[in-house]
Amino acid sequence: MTNDISITPERIAETASRIIPFVRQTPVLSVNLADFGMEPMPVDLKLECLQHSGSFKVRGAFSGLLGEAVPDAGVVAASGGNHGAAVAYAAQKLGVAATIFVPSITSPAKLDRIRSYGAELVVGGERYADALAVSEEFARKTGARPIHAFDDVTTLLGQGTLGREIEEQLPEITTLLVAVGGGGLIGGVSAWYQSRIKIVAVEPEGAPTLHMALQAGHPVDAPTEGIAADSLAPKQVGGRVFEIARQHVGQSVLVTDQAIRDAQIACWNTLRMVLEPGGAAAFAALLSGAYKPDPNERVAVLLCGANTDGSQLPIKSTPQRKKAAQRRLSKSVC
Repeated sequence: MTNDISITPERIAETASRIIPFVRQTPVLSVNLADFGMEPMPVDLKLECLQHSGSFKVRGAFSGLLGEAVPDAGVVAASGGNHGAAVAYAAQKLGVAATIFVPSITSPAKLDRIRSYGAELVVGGERYADALAVSEEFARKTGARPIHAFDDVTTLLGQGTLGREIEEQLPEITTLLVAVGGGGLIGGVSAWYQSRIKIVAVEPEGAPTLHMALQAGHPVDAPTEGIAADSLAPKQVGGRVFEIARQHVGQSVLVTDQAIRDAQIACWNTLRMVLEPGGAAAFAALLSGAYKPDPNERVAVLLCGANTDGSQLPIKSTPQRKKAAQRRLSKSVC
């Protein structure tokens, strides 16, 4: 696929003006890596995990729904969970019907969120690719309009509005770490920045979709495993996304599942923030050393999703916490 010239900063700005009434401007938190037991270094965290529906995906969802008229059959989407929740949320706000197909790997927290927005939810197949195939057949039979999770022009334009917002809030950054699944987020953000800063793609070792595509020179089938498989593990990166990434992504790094778990724990212990695995992946690259910035870099990290059950967070109880809990328990018994 050739480069899609329709995904431009100008069109991203137009999309931003259209979806602004429906999305949050999420905050930025400035931290120091010394607080996480590392060498001192200032880092800015973009808290898109606080977005409506729990992730950045709502930007692309509203862009798609507002882009053209919705048929009587409504819209349909395939998703690992976050895109489905975003489309369901946007459809509810705009008063249109939505049918969401997800694989069996989708977390219960994401299933509950989709249902809470009133969408018709269909669970089947093991991975995102299975849900996508069934959703495409549903669209052909019913006339429902598909809202693709990552490789549609309107989706990419919507996600690009996040890059625009980051530049407005953090004009001084030189580097931005972004988690990658199908690539809609990094595609949209990279299309906005046009290589003005260094964009670093971060993926789990078990789902190196963009990493393998960049090595091969074209999208290829990749493994779809790991702790973040419900958000960062499509079979292939999108074709439009790949062309943008090939031009504007400066580096691609991989992180282990353990590094992602450790980042989740660190964000809870230090910031009291609950992140899903995919939402913590970009920060995991920094905390684990998978990405080592130069001293002169000003780094920002995109925390992109929080759709998880907080009780399932892999928090490790320290001896100090256990003793404190025991003291509280003894006092309550007395």
